[in-house]
Amino acid sequence: QVQLVESGGGVVQAGDSLRLSCAASGRTFSSYGMGWFRQAPGKEREFVSAITRSGGSHVYTDSVKGRFTISRDNARNLVSLHMNSLKPEDTGVYYCAAATSWIATMEHEYAYWGQGTQVTVSS
Repeated sequence: QVQLVESGGGVVQAGDSLRLSCAASGRTFSSYGMGWFRQAPGKEREFVSAITRSGGSHVYTDSVKGRFTISRDNARNLVSLHMNSLKPEDTGVYYCAAATSWIATMEHEYAYWGQGTQVTVSS
């Protein structure tokens, strides 16, 4: 099992940047593909980005390409999401998740979830 704790959310203005972090427990962090999802008020949770177990490859949803960067540090059991040029539509609760597969983009592929961290972008 792995436990995930997100941090780094906050209230920012459009155009600002934020860095979200997710700290994972356990010794097998490098065995999990990691991902970030978000849920806006009144909407379903959606995929944002994912990174492979080794950190060598990553994918993004179209709306964040070129603005968000996912990274991981397997030695420190950390996965991060650097968010630049934030827009009001990026507002939501951001969740870190762990999948037993190499990399995953579908919610049902993720076995473990953090509690989420709120990101609010004002215009």
